[in-house]
Amino acid sequence: MNSLAVRCGRGIWGALSLLLLAACSDNSMPEVEALVYEQAKPLSDFTLQDQNAQPVNKQTLQGQWNLVFLGYTSCPDICPLTLAKLKSVYNALHDEYPLQIWFLAVDPKRDTTAKRKAYIDYFNPDFLAVSGEHKDLFPLVRELGLIYAISDSDEPEYAVDHSASIAMVDPQGAVRAIFKPEFKQGSVPLINAKLLITEFKLIAEHYK
Repeated sequence: MNSLAVRCGRGIWGALSLLLLAACSDNSMPEVEALVYEQAKPLSDFTLQDQNAQPVNKQTLQGQWNLVFLGYTSCPDICPLTLAKLKSVYNALHDEYPLQIWFLAVDPKRDTTAKRKAYIDYFNPDFLAVSGEHKDLFPLVRELGLIYAISDSDEPEYAVDHSASIAMVDPQGAVRAIFKPEFKQGSVPLINAKLLITEFKLIAEHYK
């Protein structure tokens, strides 16, 4: 073999080695349908109250992964259906990942402590059903990347518009991703539980 062939051979193998090294060191996020923040969004401190009248704050988020869903106990469809899905998500994940499910009740006028407790106990008493005054709720909801609105009505029964998405908060208390619901004609927007479980694992493993 002449020297030119040897040099060419070494050049090819060198290039292949660099490509393999680049592939092995690729730390890019796997492709998912969830909205994933490349830089997690730290949450400001807050003080709310859970269904046992105990204070909760940013520290309550820390030390485990969290899935946060907005709603209200008088919600006729999206809230109970989503919490049922989150129950199955929790059952599928909590043995492998430290996980807390948050139901952020954004109708404090009607969602008393006792009402939140009775409501969340139906799904899982280990879940948190958290609420507080709008001045404390709204800044947290906004930082989570979610939204809600209550119509100005004197009627005892009224609807609350709220996001059907679910925020994923990491163990440092920062928003890492948003899982969006599926919109199907003739149906209320709901998360795909199976897809959420799969993508939760991908995201959690990537950023752990």
